[in-house]
Amino acid sequence: ATAGLPADEEVSSDSETESPLLGRRRREAAEEEVEETPQEKKLRLAKQYLEELRQLEEERAEEEEELEPADLVGDRLKEDVLEQRGRLQRLVAKDVQPPDPARIRVLRGHQLPVTCLAISPDDRFIFSASKDGSLIKCKWEVDSGKRLCVVPGGKKGTEERHMGHSSQVLCMAISSDGKYLATGDRNKLIMIWDAATCKRLHIFTGHRDAVSGLSFRKGTHQLYSASHDRCVKVWDVAENAYVETLFGHQDIITGLDSLSRECCVTAGGRDGTVRLWKIPEESQLVFSGHQGSIDCIQLINEEHMVSGADDGSLALWGLTKKKPLALARQAHGEQDTQGLQQPYWISAVAALRNSDLLATGSHSGSVKLWKCGEGFRKLEHLLDIPLVGFVNSLKFSAAGDFLVAGIGQEHRLGRWWRIKEAKNSICIIPLKQKTTASSPESPGSS
Repeated sequence: ATAGLPADEEVSSDSETESPLLGRRRREAAEEEVEETPQEKKLRLAKQYLEELRQLEEERAEEEEELEPADLVGDRLKEDVLEQRGRLQRLVAKDVQPPDPARIRVLRGHQLPVTCLAISPDDRFIFSASKDGSLIKCKWEVDSGKRLCVVPGGKKGTEERHMGHSSQVLCMAISSDGKYLATGDRNKLIMIWDAATCKRLHIFTGHRDAVSGLSFRKGTHQLYSASHDRCVKVWDVAENAYVETLFGHQDIITGLDSLSRECCVTAGGRDGTVRLWKIPEESQLVFSGHQGSIDCIQLINEEHMVSGADDGSLALWGLTKKKPLALARQAHGEQDTQGLQQPYWISAVAALRNSDLLATGSHSGSVKLWKCGEGFRKLEHLLDIPLVGFVNSLKFSAAGDFLVAGIGQEHRLGRWWRIKEAKNSICIIPLKQKTTASSPESPGSS
């Protein structure tokens, strides 16, 4: 990667040597440090952060006219500290009401199973992708349900002549500022898009098998990618540059997630492990507890995560313990397969960030909502939302007022079963609450 790359230039990670761009940025950073001491830099950044917070909260105060801006800034700072420590837990699960099935909206447009979803940070738009070679990526408006953008795909090897993918899209992620959208496919490619216009900006190459997980580090344009080639790669999307590769898993990586810390978590399929990757140290922590292939994972906050496996188990983890804090076996029950009782696979998990509310998907005929008990040491089943088909992706809106499910007739990673009566679609499920109850910190959370 070089500084003068035009838009949509292909960037490869095949070379393990440091890119010239990265070397230049490090030299520039070193020069800046000589001119500015660490204390001066900390003070400057803190002042800048406080000023941004003050302006943001002043705007909110004008709308709400409840608290003084200074009080709002103080509350926001307390919340940020709790979030960084993984101790911010909004207790919303107990107030969630079963949604009216008539109010669940179904958006049709993909010809083949929907495999992945992303919701814009302002909750206004949904991005979706599928196994379909002609309708690859759609942008939907949440309020109206209108399809705003479609990027057609094509045959393998034609990526340079058209804008879409030429194989099944397995994963996607959107940056926390809503600027960039990243999509990964079975053909080892990562494509970077302008989320507002759906224009393709870059292609990243270097993975040696299907790209199965993507996540932007919160507050940055740093992108983490995971693949069936068993490695995690780090990219700088704003600079159009490859950064580094991390190795460790013994089987395909099936999912990946991250928040604001410089680390990410991955699900390792049949190697039976969940891993926490510390990017600066190039080290990893290994967690085990599932008996089957671990197919999906998501962080709840900076200290806790949830994962699901094809043995039907749902696991709740703390990043300081190598074993699950709580484990729900056969979370979606059992099915009769050729006379044998087999658990329904957990194909998707979602967590409402910094709360006690979780959602799981399978092909059991429903999405299930769960409550994390005190200290994240218990999983309590709340309610079922009827949905027919494989639930291949689940995402909560940032505000927590709706849940989006990506439905398919087949599992996103294969064709083991086909549910003919299912509709390949996106379902928007409204989540009503009894009262607006939230607590900045649960007494037992850690």
